[in-house]
Amino acid sequence: MSATLHVMYPTGEGLTFDHDYYAGHHMKLVRDGLGDVAESMSASRGIAGGPDIPPGYFAVFTLTVASLDVLQGALANSQAILDDIPNYYNGRPTILIGETIQ
Repeated sequence: MSATLHVMYPTGEGLTFDHDYYAGHHMKLVRDGLGDVAESMSASRGIAGGPDIPPGYFAVFTLTVASLDVLQGALANSQAILDDIPNYYNGRPTILIGETIQ
């Protein structure tokens, strides 16, 4: 069963997110570090939480891999990716690891 990793960057008072750095530099680190195991990988910029509602997240990243074991192995080698987060986001990302159900 496929496994997913979602990294969500909440908005909030005093929180900042550098979209240019994220797209231009951080995502290259992610592709270099996790691209070999990825079945799919995407990042979305938050633009709205509904009609006339600001987004609750600056961005959401989604990675799909073949299995939870593959994901755990990839994450064990992701320190450079984690260390880069303060360069574009001054908060704490929300992480969700899951199994693909459909």
